[in-house]
Amino acid sequence: MSSRAASAAPFTPRSAASGTATPTQQEDAVSFNPAQIREFTPQNYDLNTSTLNGGGLDAQVPFDPFTIPNSTQAVPAAQYNPYLEDTSAGASAAYYPGQASYAATAQPLQYHLYAPMGPHREDLLAYQRLPHDFFMPEKLREELQRKSEASLQTMPNSQLPTLDNYHSLVALDTSHHKSATVFGYPSWVYKATSSKNGNLYCLRRLEGYRLTNEKAIRSVKEWRRVDCGGVVTVLDAFTTRAFGDSSLIFVTDYHPLAKTLVETHFSTANRFGNRVATTVPEQVLWGYIVQISAALKSVHASNLAVRCLEPSKVLVTDKNRVRLSACAVLDVVHHDIQRSLQELQQDDLQLFGKLILALGTNSLLTQQNMKVAVEQLGRIYSTEVRDTVLWLLTPAVAPATKSIDEFLCGISSHVVSSLDSAFHQADSLTSELSRELENGRLARLLMKLGTINERQEYEGERSWSEHGERYMLKLFRDYVFHQVDALGNPVLDIGHMIRCLNKLDAGVDEKILLTSRDDQTSFVVSYKELKKQVAAAFGDLMKPAVAKPNRQF
Repeated sequence: MSSRAASAAPFTPRSAASGTATPTQQEDAVSFNPAQIREFTPQNYDLNTSTLNGGGLDAQVPFDPFTIPNSTQAVPAAQYNPYLEDTSAGASAAYYPGQASYAATAQPLQYHLYAPMGPHREDLLAYQRLPHDFFMPEKLREELQRKSEASLQTMPNSQLPTLDNYHSLVALDTSHHKSATVFGYPSWVYKATSSKNGNLYCLRRLEGYRLTNEKAIRSVKEWRRVDCGGVVTVLDAFTTRAFGDSSLIFVTDYHPLAKTLVETHFSTANRFGNRVATTVPEQVLWGYIVQISAALKSVHASNLAVRCLEPSKVLVTDKNRVRLSACAVLDVVHHDIQRSLQELQQDDLQLFGKLILALGTNSLLTQQNMKVAVEQLGRIYSTEVRDTVLWLLTPAVAPATKSIDEFLCGISSHVVSSLDSAFHQADSLTSELSRELENGRLARLLMKLGTINERQEYEGERSWSEHGERYMLKLFRDYVFHQVDALGNPVLDIGHMIRCLNKLDAGVDEKILLTSRDDQTSFVVSYKELKKQVAAAFGDLMKPAVAKPNRQF
């Protein structure tokens, strides 16, 4: 009880015989002060005991706060991450249940040299380095490793057929629901391996399509001339009956772990399975606009039209990196419908505007709610974004026409920003590639040492690697990789190994002491001399074999 409540006047009830109380003037409402409210702290609370205010009946209802019998079925299970050592380490099974639906057949390789981020650089001296300074970032390595695993993924006991020169088909669709909304035919996507060159390709199948005009499928050849980073390259198209029906197959480039805009921005759900509306950042939205505009410019310059700018057909291959897919499909399916190229290119601009409007409002649009979506877009983003979308959606008054070049002139400032971001990304990737170049240099040096050391026989001499300069290289190998501490335990200092190999490759004048395993022989030699010995010994191995007379035993 607070001190204010304790000092209040006692309550005295009026008797029934007393007259009607004269209403007093209403006091001014006291302003709410959150600081005067004490925080509730439960003490000695037991759920199974009855309370004084008639809570005895409620206490009889069995309730366990740690079990949720009905709602747990609606909660989606956490996605299995094969890159974790143990998904349940440090947590109980109640919070991280085991995944019985999927079991990893093989864990990825363990790269012990890729250490996590260490302390900040401010804690290090100018000449000090961390392990991750010599290797690519962990996130980039993991992303590339995931793409490599996706490329090598196969389906055991697969019933999918072999199509012409393409085998080992793997279904890429995440849903088994048939949808013919975009193309008029159910569409399926597969990953396949070519028997001609061994490369991976993406096959798009239109189920139940019957080719009536050979000129329709020949139009795919024109798409081979489109060379643009924002368009998925179309390579070939053919018909097949391998699936038990008449199907049309389009062959395009394969981008591992690519997602559509629908999967990236329209399929966000919380842990209760409810969809959560997330807004695309304006800078990311402008990046999409610039990339798609560049793709449209390349396609229109080739006297073609995309005709398919649906969110489900635009791929996100990397972070904020989009590509147009399924471009040539409608040219084949709607080949008999004669429409001018200018009209189709004008439709591309309107479809482009609808795509950006759908991304900005995070909803798949219909013709009825188009005006409401534009108003919502103006409340979320800047006026420039809204005006840009309105320019795309508004058709030109005949006989005037709009062009993608005119649109690019209007967003030139954002094109420069996207180009600058691309330059920064290229510089970052070049820097990471230079680190791998240094790793390759050390690998080549290790291969030379491996071919020289412990060679059992060379030109009939069994102890070739135990004499001359080869013996020093053997002791150098022990100095680098086989050191032990005072207790006889192996010294696993990766920094020492890399430092010694770098000095050997550079040929510095620093001298080291090499001692044999029996402590009977010692050499004081410099890295410069060791480098010459490596070159001489490896040069001997590269000499052609000299014919020697046969020995008789």
